[in-house]
Amino acid sequence: MRFLTGLALLATVFVSMAHAGVKEQTVTLPNNLGSGVVYQSDKKAQQGPAVVVVHEWWGLNDYARSRAKMLAEAGYTAIAVDMYGTGKIADHPKDATAFMNAALAEPEKMNARFDAAMAILAKQPGVNKDKLYAIGYCFGGGVVLNQARRGLDLAGVASFHGALATKTRATPGTVKAEILVATGGADPMVPAKQVAALTGEMASAGVKLTVLNFPDAKHSFTNPGSTAVGKKYDMPLAYNEAADKESWAALMQMLAK
Repeated sequence: MRFLTGLALLATVFVSMAHAGVKEQTVTLPNNLGSGVVYQSDKKAQQGPAVVVVHEWWGLNDYARSRAKMLAEAGYTAIAVDMYGTGKIADHPKDATAFMNAALAEPEKMNARFDAAMAILAKQPGVNKDKLYAIGYCFGGGVVLNQARRGLDLAGVASFHGALATKTRATPGTVKAEILVATGGADPMVPAKQVAALTGEMASAGVKLTVLNFPDAKHSFTNPGSTAVGKKYDMPLAYNEAADKESWAALMQMLAK
């Protein structure tokens, strides 16, 4: 396991993204599970990695879609999956909490949505089905970590300011994915005890884990709109440009392996 601070990545070369055109296609998940949006570069893709993107507790909004589009601009195919079904987007924390709790109350349905998104992603042209990844933000960070704990055939998983606690700890030999966790040291929603518990859990399970700890970063530090939302609702949310760029660069390194 590697445990790094944000300063430890200052020497990392930030991978600039090609400004290629991006194709966007809304897809329907089978069995009335909901929908997702596939993003691909309009250039002919070579066989390569692809990424499932899971949104924050607000739902599959423009921010989550923008991250999937960024991956496509960088040359990767991505699918932003709606873990709430179809189109539930919150503007108020009370609604976001209700949507999130309703989804968490049906873990089998959430897993089915994720599995369906993975299957759709694997069938896209230019996708190497042996190099599927998943990334998630806030609520989505917890979702993708739990998919890794399930033992899915994921090459890697990245959680950005995501929930780390679980009732179903990883067991030795189950997790196939390399795991990247980017977390804020000033985030009371993901306290240090959760980080410590995760590192112990993954060490015991023999999982390759990298933790990026940004001491001054609050919750939702990758989302440029989070500062205004935090002020509006008196929540510990704030954008942190340095943490955003460094954590994204770490993801790019993972995908390029």
